[in-house]
This record gives sequence, C-alpha cells and structure tokens, in this order.
Amino acid sequence: MHAVGLSRHSGTPAVRTAVVWDVLRETLAARVAATGRDRLDIVDAGGGTGGFAVPLAELGHAVTVVDPSPDSLAALERRAAEAGVGVRALQGDAADLGELLPPDTADLVLCHSVLEYVEDPASALAAMAGLVREGGVVSVLAANPLAAALHRSVSGRFEEALRVLDDPEGRWGDRDPTPRRFTRESLLALLSGAGFRPGEVHGVRIFADLVPSRLLDGEPGAAAALVALEQAAAAHPVLRDIATQLHVLGHR
Repeated sequence: MHAVGLSRHSGTPAVRTAVVWDVLRETLAARVAATGRDRLDIVDAGGGTGGFAVPLAELGHAVTVVDPSPDSLAALERRAAEAGVGVRALQGDAADLGELLPPDTADLVLCHSVLEYVEDPASALAAMAGLVREGGVVSVLAANPLAAALHRSVSGRFEEALRVLDDPEGRWGDRDPTPRRFTRESLLALLSGAGFRPGEVHGVRIFADLVPSRLLDGEPGAAAALVALEQAAAAHPVLRDIATQLHVLGHR
C-alpha cells in the first residue's frame, strides 16, 4: 500500500480535505492493527464520483460506493479505471443500505455530505450502523450552520445570516441549496441515537473558504501553509465551531 498525500491531491482540494484525510489515515491504521487485515472493507454512502473512494482503493482497500446518481457512478468508474483500481458501484440511497449490502460487513462507512440531503438523517445513520462491524467506524462530514451565517454576513447578506441562526434547519432562505445543516451537538446526538460512540469533533475548512483562491495559486507554499493552519485549528474549541463542515467518527 502507498500513502495518499498532498502530492497526489495538490492545490485547493487538498486544503479542503486534509483534516479529514488525517483522521481517516489514523482510523485505517488502527483498524488494520486491530483486525490483522491489510485490506479493509469500506462503504462510501453517497460517494459520488469517488473523491474519497478511489484514493482509498489505491491504498489497497475494498471499496463500495452507493449513490443515487447513475451519472456520478459512471464518472466514478471512469476515475477508478484511470487510477488502475477497482471500486464497486451500486445505485441507491443511503437509507437503502440495509437492502443493498449484507449486515456487519464494513470496517468503515463514509457518510460525507449526505445527512444534509437525505429525507431522514436518523434512519440513514441507522442503516449505516447495520453495516458496521463491531469495532468499526462511521465517518460523518456535515455542513455547519454557524459557518453559513458567517459566510452570508461576509458577503453582505446580513438578513440571510440572521435567518440561519434562527432557522431550526440552519437554512438562510428558500433558495438555499442545502436542505439542513448540523451543529456539533445535533451531530453527536444523531450518532448516539444510532448506537455509535461519538469521537472528537473536528472543524473542516475553517479558513479555506475565506481565503481567495488567487492567494493559494499565486504564492509558493501558500497551500501547504494553509493546510498546516487548518490542521492546527481543527480541534480548537472555538475555531472548530465556525468551520464550514464538521467531521466526527462514530465507533461501534
């Protein structure tokens, strides 16, 4: 197996996902050590075009992507073919995982940018819990309403920012493309309700979405410096809570 590093994911995408990859690498290493298996079974619910699935397959793991979009799955298969790896693609919704895959067959389930869009987040997490083996993990990445309020205010949309804070779903209006957002407390409650033991919450994209892309593209070393800043701030008890996304592991 080989490491997935910034050299393979250079530029802004690496900045946006570096904190998540840090946690996933530690999680995979711990699971490999605990099971004695180098090849883990991973399910990426709503994995789309394979931004996480293909690099995980490149690490040598058996990865299945479940996504409702046939176009995304076709793009995933092309991406996997270009990388020279195999990724299993299944069309379906997160809530249908129990019908698509056998129970207790996953070491890791990714639930990244999914709970915002599913009809019933609690049911979706319960379906994922049915897949995870004892000792396994679910990785949840979800949009944070406090960041939405901050970003709307920075762009001068103060009424929309106020609406985010008042809205129980964390939305800024009817044209908001995100159906719901989650606070740290609501994410932890969802995981506990599905039978997971929540781990530490990390903030993802605390600074990255506030920095103009021209600064990253035009300054040598800027992207690496921003990654270091994001990594240092990810668990900060104040900065974490204004991150664009919140990342937390749920343990079985």
